[in-house]
Amino acid sequence: MNNHPIIAPSILSANFAKLGDEVNEVISAGCEWIHFDVMDNHYVPNLTFGPMICEALRKHGVTAAIDVHLMVEPVDHMIEQFAQAGASNISFHPEASKHIHRSLSLIKQHECLAGLVLNPGTPISYVEENIELLDFVLIMSVNPGFGGQAFIPSSIDKIKRIRALAEQHNKPIRISVDGGVKLNNIKQVADAGADTFVMGSAVFDAADRAKVVKEALSILD
Repeated sequence: MNNHPIIAPSILSANFAKLGDEVNEVISAGCEWIHFDVMDNHYVPNLTFGPMICEALRKHGVTAAIDVHLMVEPVDHMIEQFAQAGASNISFHPEASKHIHRSLSLIKQHECLAGLVLNPGTPISYVEENIELLDFVLIMSVNPGFGGQAFIPSSIDKIKRIRALAEQHNKPIRISVDGGVKLNNIKQVADAGADTFVMGSAVFDAADRAKVVKEALSILD
């Protein structure tokens, strides 16, 4: 059940004055997903962007998968709006939905990949109860709300437990990790069972972004 590795740069760390060019640059470097951190200043203490940015990138010609991480409450209305705006994958926090199964089913109805997001303090039981509807799990290795935070070491154990759970259910879900993932720890994260790596400042703050992406993929090869 090994999935090939994917680097998913988070546009939260990009230069919004030239977002289309920034996204094209990292896609050309070998990134297959573009990660959208959607924050509502309600579920998390920050405010980012809505579906119009997603739609604008599609109109700009971006064809790569757009991986939408909803840090919003409630979630269902935003699921529909982002699906219509061109999202490929949509994930949300179980604490933000009153009916998790319904929210996951709504994502699938819109023909997007469906994911649950686990904060550092969120139990993995949410994944086990809904695993048949899941295409991926996003593990937060920082507390959500702001970019540039340091990786929380206990996330490694959570990645291992989610991978074991997926194998137990014979479910080839992707395990994505978001928060403090850099070249110096990406191998450890991968060895624990992750196959998708959200990298924000590690990519967009680099002088040579293509070099960072290629080096990350080389480490994971």
